[in-house]
Amino acid sequence: MGIKTARITAGLSQETLAIKLQIDRSTVAKWETGKSLPRAEILPKIASILNCTVDELLRGDGGEANG
Repeated sequence: MGIKTARITAGLSQETLAIKLQIDRSTVAKWETGKSLPRAEILPKIASILNCTVDELLRGDGGEANG
């Protein structure tokens, strides 16, 4: 699913997700464009906010792992 798809499905903007995670919106944008990746320790919090699993966050829209 990926972070962007999960965020959109949850009905959140990049700004709202960033506020909930207490990070800068540009960080979320970098995750979504593949310019950087979230730290492993923040993945469970992202998954909780987006109501999905960590595994779903790490998968692309085609169901294959990103990378």
